[in-house]
Amino acid sequence: MTRKTNQTVNKTILDNGVRILTKRMSHVRSVSMGVWVNVGARDETSTENGLSHFIEHMIFKGTKKRTAFQIAKEFDAIGGQTNAFTTMENTCYHAKIMETHLETMVDILFDIFLNSKFDVDEVEKERPVILQEIGMVEDSPEEYIHVLSGKAYWGDNPLGRSILGTRENIIGFSSKDIKNFFHLFYQPNRIVISAAGNLEHKRFIDIVGSAFESIRPGDGFPDRITPSGRSTINLHAKELEQAHICIGTKGLSIIDSRRYVFSLFNTILGGNMSSRLFQEIRERRGLAYSVFSFISSFADTGMFGVYVGVDPKKAIMSTELILNEMRKLKETRIDSTELHDAKEYTKGNLLLASESVDSQMIRLAQNEIHLKHYIPLQEIIDKIESVTEDEILDLAKSLFQKDQLALTMLGPVDDEKSFKNILAL
Repeated sequence: MTRKTNQTVNKTILDNGVRILTKRMSHVRSVSMGVWVNVGARDETSTENGLSHFIEHMIFKGTKKRTAFQIAKEFDAIGGQTNAFTTMENTCYHAKIMETHLETMVDILFDIFLNSKFDVDEVEKERPVILQEIGMVEDSPEEYIHVLSGKAYWGDNPLGRSILGTRENIIGFSSKDIKNFFHLFYQPNRIVISAAGNLEHKRFIDIVGSAFESIRPGDGFPDRITPSGRSTINLHAKELEQAHICIGTKGLSIIDSRRYVFSLFNTILGGNMSSRLFQEIRERRGLAYSVFSFISSFADTGMFGVYVGVDPKKAIMSTELILNEMRKLKETRIDSTELHDAKEYTKGNLLLASESVDSQMIRLAQNEIHLKHYIPLQEIIDKIESVTEDEILDLAKSLFQKDQLALTMLGPVDDEKSFKNILAL
């Protein structure tokens, strides 16, 4: 067992490779804890697509000593909040409680993580729940357009699939399939436990260490394949009141040295209410209620995107306006005031998040998974402050290339020719 210390942040590595990190926040009364596994939808084959998310559901459905009801009841009895989520690269099981209930929370959370039965009857009960979740996303065009956009840009790579999986897969998965995937991928060197709040590292290790030392290393599994984005136009006809449009292009990985430039770049183009896209498309022209840019970054690659929902008759115009704003960013250097405002906005969000135990728990884990070490908040702020106008310009020139653009639309528009004519920077 090894241990590293950085003021309020402490890290212990168990002999089997499990990493445990804590951040002490003595001014709060709560503790947020997450058990993270560096495994997600991109680690699945096409026939396994949806298994990571299925496991996330099944973790709460009973262990050797607790039924699903007992798990829910015991969390409620301590006023705890618990949930889980699956991404393309990670699965997280997390909980938040008052500091006085730390041991109880740990006992429940680790029981469901280490001792879930994946019972056949419970799998059958949960199967229709996940099918309903798939249907719910498909019924929400604001969400579903992002699934379609990822598929358009990443193609057959796992990054282009839905995290929820396909209906065919969900119907076909057995309890055995779920158990096999769990035991193959939930290996100790992929597990990070993070906790933030009013807690002491040594006590936390005493509570959790012995349980997680029992996990044995596995045989390893295939490396992830880094895809290249595609330039394409995909129009999905559907009778809707709006046309929902996503324009995707090349992005950066989570560990790219330009990630701070990228964050400010996103804020300037479409990340807040004073951004160029919001002001031009919503405020000046009244074309859309919702328009924004977004970042989808992964360990080795990334995508940058813009979303807008508009009247179908305004779809072509809105797309032209988005492309025009992208063109401006790569042709004209932004002024110092615009960059300053983006920096202040970003720093404000970071400082506000630093007061949240949930946000700090997430930061601990993500820093460890992607960078292998904790990054102090002041270091991030210094990096943001150092970004220049020329770096924003250079990044725009690098990312906004016509052979990297992928346009996806969901709604009552099928004029592919018109989109082809304008999809060039």
